[in-house]
Amino acid sequence: MKTVVFDFDGVIHSYASGWQGMDICADPPVDGINDAIQAIRRAGYRVVVVSTRCADDTGLNAVIAYLHNHRIMVDEVAAHKPPAIVYIDDRAICFDGNPETLLEKVESFKPWNK
Repeated sequence: MKTVVFDFDGVIHSYASGWQGMDICADPPVDGINDAIQAIRRAGYRVVVVSTRCADDTGLNAVIAYLHNHRIMVDEVAAHKPPAIVYIDDRAICFDGNPETLLEKVESFKPWNK
């Protein structure tokens, strides 16, 4: 089964309040994200949520509880990105084959919610 990986903070958890601790996920989900995840799963993809929060059990349990409390069904929660056909992340630059533009892209980068 093909896998789609979602970052947690800033993609599922709206992260409007910023970092408050490994086990504090105080903000609501991004509008429409649950519908999008479920559509991807119905289309036959395996959905994995990743977060550095999951590096220890406290953070892992917080992410699992958040998904459960917001009724967001996924196939797995992990600390590290597994092999996937695509990664959905709010802090990524899509490499376009032109390494000469990377420094400019890094220095001008802003996540979608800033």
